[in-house]
Amino acid sequence: MNNQKDNHPRRIAVLGSTGSMGTQALEVIAQHPDVLQLEVIAANSSADLLIEQAKKYQPNIVVVVREDAYRKVKEALADEDVKVFCGEESLCDVCEMDCVDMVLSCIVGIAGLRPAYRTVACGTPLAIANKETLVVAGELIMRTAKEHNAPVLPVDSEHSAIFQCLAGEHYNPVEKLIITASGGAFRGYTKEQLETVTLKDALKHPNWTMGPKVTIDSASLMNKGLEVIEAKWLFDMPLEKIDVLVHPQSVIHSMVQFEDGSVKAQLGVPDMRLPIQYALSYPLRLPLPYERLDFAKYSTLTFEKPDREVFPCLDMAYKASAAGGGIPCVMNAANEAAVRMFMEEKITFTDIPRILERALSTAPSVKISTIDDYIALDNETKQKITCMGA
Repeated sequence: MNNQKDNHPRRIAVLGSTGSMGTQALEVIAQHPDVLQLEVIAANSSADLLIEQAKKYQPNIVVVVREDAYRKVKEALADEDVKVFCGEESLCDVCEMDCVDMVLSCIVGIAGLRPAYRTVACGTPLAIANKETLVVAGELIMRTAKEHNAPVLPVDSEHSAIFQCLAGEHYNPVEKLIITASGGAFRGYTKEQLETVTLKDALKHPNWTMGPKVTIDSASLMNKGLEVIEAKWLFDMPLEKIDVLVHPQSVIHSMVQFEDGSVKAQLGVPDMRLPIQYALSYPLRLPLPYERLDFAKYSTLTFEKPDREVFPCLDMAYKASAAGGGIPCVMNAANEAAVRMFMEEKITFTDIPRILERALSTAPSVKISTIDDYIALDNETKQKITCMGA
């Protein structure tokens, strides 16, 4: 993929620039001004950080979704050479601008769905760090991307690893994709132990620095369930050919097994800046001046099967994806609502899978064909969960 015109740097729009992934992306872009250029930064409401980023990195456009935050950002950047826009429609509009060569979607949750769709619908490459977009509407997004010749590049470390392992293997049949998992904060716990864990416990990821929602999903293994569904759409792979394997050291980020039995793996230190940079610069590999993998520090790499009985969210994701239609949307919405309630300490950690199971067992049979359909089902599900409670 090379959509750069007149050999200018690839101009990037970073949606969700104030989150964990977004802040790392800005750092990566700034290190390679000859190849990458920050064109747009966008956030929902983190006005202070967005102002700081705009002044430091000097993008041409800033988008703030919430109007109250917009007023603060607009005033603070009045003397800067930058355009400031407001609202969800502006968030989508910048994805279609001729001055944007690639959109990096780091928005958490369903909010990333519409801008991702608008991006691929106009043929612009999409680097995707937002799991929910493909989990909820993978069929529509990937079909639209194919129709408009818009590359969809994975940013999650696991999918980036698979993407890298598949390079040069276009004509070689894949037997299995193996997505690795750290096991999260509660690896090795029993059901009884999980009943008493706290929010503080759940946010202690052993290896990665991530946002709170993703960290909690990692602790419940829902994160791996979402990644399985993502992999299904990204790599056009049936669910029965996608496995999850717990690898506590987080050195091997994922693997691909081919029909001859050989396995390719992508290894590296647990640092999200590597997959972010690879997606933004693909097919180039640019210098990354950070820690290197020192094999002497990892004399043992271990693997184990996930405990699906203690962590039922993983199997729920497989079943929801197999059911298809709006069921993955219901599952994702129920999980978002449940995780939010857990973060607000209104429910316990083990209430999360209980709420998901209840939501899936009562999921409505609805026809899904447009982005609006997905968003309506998402809203309906979240309202039910909030009213239902634990």
